[in-house]
Amino acid sequence: MNSNHNIQPLLQTRRFTVVEHQITRPDGSVATCAAVEHPGAVVILPILPDGKICLIRNHRLTVGATILELPAGTREENETPLETAKRELAEETGYRGNRFEKLAEFFTSPGIVNERMHAFVATELTAGSPAREANEDIENYIVAWDEVLEMVMQGTIQDGKTLVAVLLYDRQLHRLA
Repeated sequence: MNSNHNIQPLLQTRRFTVVEHQITRPDGSVATCAAVEHPGAVVILPILPDGKICLIRNHRLTVGATILELPAGTREENETPLETAKRELAEETGYRGNRFEKLAEFFTSPGIVNERMHAFVATELTAGSPAREANEDIENYIVAWDEVLEMVMQGTIQDGKTLVAVLLYDRQLHRLA
């Protein structure tokens, strides 16, 4: 770490830490920036054997609304992104994927958080029972691919990670066609 760059923890939670970065510039001035340090997360695009997509209706306290999104979740300590994707898919939807393909990696909002999102496509799915956390108000929402694209274009889906995964996968489909 650069000696003119200090990081001060401000808040520690189970899932993330809020820190303040302080950097001394060559002219001697000091700049600060508050940020969230995050262990990273995954988003999964589950494709059922009939080609339909398993979205979830997820009540998000942070935005005060139930939104449509793809299953996703935060990485646990010492967990690879693939392990997180398998765990989160099963916990949130009940589906187990036999095949996972990496779609992309991206920063969710690099101006405020260092969270790196790993996007996967899951296929060869089998149904099971979800194991949702007590604070999760989630239900599966199965929809045809064309309907997912229509919801993206109409603004019905507003979740950024879902938009990225859906549009990247659609682009990949058109490149392969």
